Amino acid sequence: MIVAPSLVALIGVSGYLALTGGLSPDQSQGPDPAQTSVANVDASYVPWLRKAAEACTVVTPALLAAQIDQLSGWSNDSASLSQQGIAGFTDAQWRTWGRDDNANGRSSPRDAEDAIMALGRQDCSLAEKVTDLRTEGTVSGNLVDLTLAAYTAGTDAVERAGRVPADARTFLGQVKARLPRYDALVRRTPDRNGGQNASAVLTPPVGTLTVTSSFGSRTHPLTGVTKLHTGVDFGAPQGAQVSAARDGRIVFADTTTAYGIRVVIDHGTIGGKRLQTTYSHLSALQVTTGRTVTAGSPVGLVGSTGLSTGPHLHFEVLLDGQYTDPLPWLSTAR
Repeated sequence: MIVAPSLVALIGVSGYLALTGGLSPDQSQGPDPAQTSVANVDASYVPWLRKAAEACTVVTPALLAAQIDQLSGWSNDSASLSQQGIAGFTDAQWRTWGRDDNANGRSSPRDAEDAIMALGRQDCSLAEKVTDLRTEGTVSGNLVDLTLAAYTAGTDAVERAGRVPADARTFLGQVKARLPRYDALVRRTPDRNGGQNASAVLTPPVGTLTVTSSFGSRTHPLTGVTKLHTGVDFGAPQGAQVSAARDGRIVFADTTTAYGIRVVIDHGTIGGKRLQTTYSHLSALQVTTGRTVTAGSPVGLVGSTGLSTGPHLHFEVLLDGQYTDPLPWLSTAR
């Protein structure tokens, strides 16, 4: 995507293959670290694990992943009627910890992103409680162990025992046995925000950020192929204005088979890594290749061209050529 002619060739071939049931446009770009897997989770969830762990120092992304693996094997299919989703939330727990973190219009324990963030909030709250107990001298032990014990046995049980209670040790051992594989997954999945405050980097490309399909694994509604959805879809009316998310230079503005009318903007480097954004399925272009744009300037109009089921903007963020979840990069105000 650095050289425009090669981008055109890649998109043209991959679009044809997507239409004929072959490779998707994303797969044509070669192996993507976000599609490697450990157990039943792919690395597209690592940014969410990192975000969920930001609330406290005790909980790490790998710890959350290992905990979810032990709870459900990253499966939404629960044998329990009272517990739902990959983190096994009860209705009461979800009312306390659940939010619509992936901004798809619903708060659900069956949305993996929502569940990851909710578990992070719950674990960090437990970590705070056991930290206070240890500071007071009421309990002793490793804070990670005490937090996991509070999760599975309850804070009161930890306080009564003064340490990790015996009936929590099996759960601790099972989670910690899974930690090395998830430590490796997090290490080999770059922090694609480059240490930046993502909320200050990009402005919204459309007026209202209504998410109709989030970043991550999904089954394509037209091709039926299950793979990484490399961007986020924002629902918007036909002809709505699409604007540049940041100052940059247009490196591609043309029609492709799969993406329809598509614009790619190169924003230069952030933290030593090249940042690009893409805008697809447009109904009209308002820029040409080689032109420089400023944040908020028009680039095209919302449409449904290419492989699309209705008017929307497919918006992608690439850091050093790798797809990353766009939502953490976007500011909340236009």
